[in-house]
Amino acid sequence: MTVALPSGETIPALGMGTWMMAENPASRASEIAALRAGLDLGLTLIDTAEMYGSGAAESLVGEAVAGRRDEVFLVSKVLPSNASAQGAVRACEASLRRLGTDRLDLYLLHWRGSVPLAQTVDGFAELVAAGKIRHWGVSNLDLADMRELTALPGFCQTNQILYNLSRRGPEHDLLPWHASVGMPVMAYSPVEQGRLLGSPVLAEVAGRHGATPAQVALAWVLRLPYVNAIPKAGTVAHVRENALALELRLSSEDLADLDRAFPPPDGPEPLAML
Repeated sequence: MTVALPSGETIPALGMGTWMMAENPASRASEIAALRAGLDLGLTLIDTAEMYGSGAAESLVGEAVAGRRDEVFLVSKVLPSNASAQGAVRACEASLRRLGTDRLDLYLLHWRGSVPLAQTVDGFAELVAAGKIRHWGVSNLDLADMRELTALPGFCQTNQILYNLSRRGPEHDLLPWHASVGMPVMAYSPVEQGRLLGSPVLAEVAGRHGATPAQVALAWVLRLPYVNAIPKAGTVAHVRENALALELRLSSEDLADLDRAFPPPDGPEPLAML
């Protein structure tokens, strides 16, 4: 399964996130093994950020993809405080050093801060021209932000947002807008950091398919052709479980049961963040 970017390039519908990785030295070997196993399984999109572990997650990802960089669609993010035109360039260069690579495939503004979007876009344009990033996008921007952004020069490729069964607010206006302009959404925390997994309805749906609740939660996010997901998995077993979600197709009965348990929004809601 893939998702098409506005550029025409396709990216994996299911990738791997790294939030909260590299925070426990005892888990480092397991986390690196998990990322490498994910690459073997075709989960070749890896998402990280300069914020994660104050750069430690990027260093971990760099170690995990060493010798396999060309297999990976590599994503990182710039903090709003670093997102001025020249600040973004400096931050990206620091991320590249930690990742041990000469380019990012996608560079995102982590969330909107006080720096005008136009300045950030100027920095991204400079990075593209220098070959240090191939594409750019944003994260945690609501509909008003996205309309402002897309009025500027340049080509935003995605908006990474919090989206899962318990965080359906974007379905009211933001997701329809993304679908209308042909720009995908990248869903982070698609299983709500594990908090969804105790749902009896998820367990019931999973039982019908011989699947796990996590696989159902991921398959639900991936039901939309313009949404991809980046769950974090710190063990090889967890990555293998996630990868099997790509084979799960939810029925209309499944979707109706999930709608009753996790109702869609009946009006606009502020965009949530974790």
